Amino acid sequence: MRKKQVGEIAAIVILIGGAVIFMFPFYWMVIVSFKPAGELTSFLPKYPQFKNYLEAVRYIPFFRYFYNTVHVTFLATTGMVLSSSFVAYGFTKVEWPGREIIFAISLGTMMIPFMVIMVPLYIEFKAFGWLGSLKPLWLPAWFASAWNIFFLRQFYRGIPTELVDAAKIDGASHLQIWAKIIIPLSKPALAVAVLFHFVYVWRDFLAPLVFITSQKMYTLALGLNLFQSRSGGTQWNYLMAASVLTTIPTIIIFFFVNRHLIKGIRITAGLKE
Repeated sequence: MRKKQVGEIAAIVILIGGAVIFMFPFYWMVIVSFKPAGELTSFLPKYPQFKNYLEAVRYIPFFRYFYNTVHVTFLATTGMVLSSSFVAYGFTKVEWPGREIIFAISLGTMMIPFMVIMVPLYIEFKAFGWLGSLKPLWLPAWFASAWNIFFLRQFYRGIPTELVDAAKIDGASHLQIWAKIIIPLSKPALAVAVLFHFVYVWRDFLAPLVFITSQKMYTLALGLNLFQSRSGGTQWNYLMAASVLTTIPTIIIFFFVNRHLIKGIRITAGLKE
């Protein structure tokens, strides 16, 4: 019993230490956002500058970039979750020749980094006339992704096939079964997929850098780069203030889906509540 208590205390201490280490960059970002330009190295601001946040959103067209980011993130996340869910349903609850082979091939695409397909995508989007618009950032998401397909397929395998068979007997189509049975039962897994893809698109820098050619179409990831002044310096207090504002939406959505997130990870991993 004593060894068990020591082990639990040690685990708690390690977790607290890890939490402090991982939270320190966020703490420093918040602290610097309240400092004047000449006081960046102090541990705490002597005179908090709340006006830094007003100056930060004036320094760049912050709200324009915020709108672009919300626009892209909403469409990309919605498309990715819906399309991946439908494909995962097809790989799990529909019998068809070559299903496992196609699934293995789709998993193989996870090993192809974005840098490898970046140039072909650029040529393709240029032919479509999409360069400079937001379409290259959200439209491909409507064709699913291998990781989300794999993740949701693992969850769908735990849904009894008898439910699908009963719906077929009642005359329901696959689209109806997916929309009225699978989707309501898979809210925890969908919450995980939504959170992960939301964060990925929200902070993506490389794709907007490659496909966006007009500054008015910038996302926040690109917009923050504008805090680099022409003289070679950086307005760190304004940059950190804008970074705090940029981080808030991801924190909000995490608290909204937190309950479903934990449940979805546990069920998909095969753990019991």
